[in-house]
Amino acid sequence: MVIQVCIGSACHLKGSYEVISTMKKVIDERALQERVELKSSFCLGNCSDAVSVKVNDDEVKSVVPEEAERFLLEQLGLE
Repeated sequence: MVIQVCIGSACHLKGSYEVISTMKKVIDERALQERVELKSSFCLGNCSDAVSVKVNDDEVKSVVPEEAERFLLEQLGLE
């Protein structure tokens, strides 16, 4: 699974680095490196909501930093 997190200006202000840090932490703690490739990306085109996140080739979703762990685990079917 490839997860792209926008680090463009709007998403940066809304907490993209917190989202990335949280996801990295969960991936490391649960040894999910073989299942998840986490990437940063510039504008994913969903600037008006929270941090834009794209999973594989699915539509862009908005993720607030407080929900980053839950979002990741749901995408992996672990929650």
